[in-house]
Amino acid sequence: MGIKFVLTTICIWNWIASWVLTASSNELVRISLKKQPLDLKRINAARITGLELESNVNDQEADVIYLKNYLDTQYYGEIGIGSPSQSFSVVFDTGSSNLWVPSSKCLFSIACHLHSKFWARLSRTYTKIGIPCQIHYGSGSISGFFSLDHVKVGDIAVKDQEFIEITREGYLPFLVAKYDGILGLGFQEISVEQATPLWFNMVQQGHVSQKIFSLWLNRDLTSEVGGEIVFGGLDWRHFRGEHTYVPVTKSGYWQIEVGDILVENNSTGLCKNGCAAIVDSGTSLIAGPTEIVAQINRGIGAEGIVSLECKNVVSKYGYSLWDSLISGVRPEIVCVDIGLCSYNGSQNMSGGVKTVVENKTREGSPIGETALCTFCEMIVFWIQVQLKQQKTKEKVFKHVNQLCENLPNPIGKSFVNCDDLETLPDVTFTIGNNPFPLTPQQYILKVEERCSTVCVSGFVAFDVPPPRGPLWVLGDTFLSAYHTVFDFGNLRVGFAKAAK
Repeated sequence: MGIKFVLTTICIWNWIASWVLTASSNELVRISLKKQPLDLKRINAARITGLELESNVNDQEADVIYLKNYLDTQYYGEIGIGSPSQSFSVVFDTGSSNLWVPSSKCLFSIACHLHSKFWARLSRTYTKIGIPCQIHYGSGSISGFFSLDHVKVGDIAVKDQEFIEITREGYLPFLVAKYDGILGLGFQEISVEQATPLWFNMVQQGHVSQKIFSLWLNRDLTSEVGGEIVFGGLDWRHFRGEHTYVPVTKSGYWQIEVGDILVENNSTGLCKNGCAAIVDSGTSLIAGPTEIVAQINRGIGAEGIVSLECKNVVSKYGYSLWDSLISGVRPEIVCVDIGLCSYNGSQNMSGGVKTVVENKTREGSPIGETALCTFCEMIVFWIQVQLKQQKTKEKVFKHVNQLCENLPNPIGKSFVNCDDLETLPDVTFTIGNNPFPLTPQQYILKVEERCSTVCVSGFVAFDVPPPRGPLWVLGDTFLSAYHTVFDFGNLRVGFAKAAK
């Protein structure tokens, strides 16, 4: 009898929950997001490359506009423009404010021919504006002109929305991207030509009952659903517990204040008294001041790909190289004997190191055979020098590993050994006096590269001088761990633990 009562109660509760969700969903605008996989080339090239200052550069109140290149962008969804609606896949980007898609007038850019294009003559609600414009990104710019038309988002149509038709798209990321354009969800202050953002018009036209939108990103690579953006509310299925809300400190971007950043409960110091942070769904990375990012990457054992692979060669073959040299094998053929070099050797150390980021043919390693040979020959040379100084084996390999650490990192990204993920520490951000920890599984990006898996640190350096800096950019690496509410009505941002 008790079991029947429990089962009956569960059924009634599920029915009520389903009814409540359906009823509330009628007032929400839902967009399912798709996810494109990252590869090593995208990760290596992705960066936030520079800054522009609005108004006088000597003005301490000048607004910082940071430039990114979208190469690492993963999440995108569909909208429609025009009547009848023409479909486009766009990145919902809280780090910009304009809506743009390729134009049918984009004739001489290859990227335009690989994506959907807007045909003004096919829309009966189209209005020409024609004001030319240019949008700058980290590695270049795109250009086009303003137009006006209805934009369909989910089941609603936002009327008379300004958007940009792109006529020149020579910018590399959009050549290989699965999405067609960008839908900015930032504030009007950073909008090109002060165009009204789509989200503002959605509110003003009464399409949503609450002036909020929420974002859930799904890290499950096996799932067909990459995430969901909900306009006008939130979906309780996508988070656990209560949201921690903090105010927007400067309009333009969704900019908040973060406190201290901890690595395994150890303070990194710089942001104890607060640092600015931009919440940005348009990048996969977390970017911050070099002095903190360096501490984080050192604390999690992340190194440049050159240093990491140099150490891997030392770890796998170091003792064999030592034994061969001690036994009298000629140094020039030691690396040939263990199979890392061909008979003629690499003959070019500096050229070999360069191929670390260009050649990925050797099974089990993201680098090429030429680079492995180069590392081997460098290590043999270093061991020889130490042997002549009659150093002990322990001191020799300590010195060799230090030399590996000092090798330059040409691509600026840091990597970790994928086998070490379970032992890495948490990295915790302090927001609203509450801790927001990221586990290694959340802050490390796993990238499949042919026959191997490469693990990339989600932290990259990005320096903004005072008074606007230090500045953090909290991208999808952070947002996929925490369901995020963007509250336009109360100018605040909320975070809660994301549901799996």
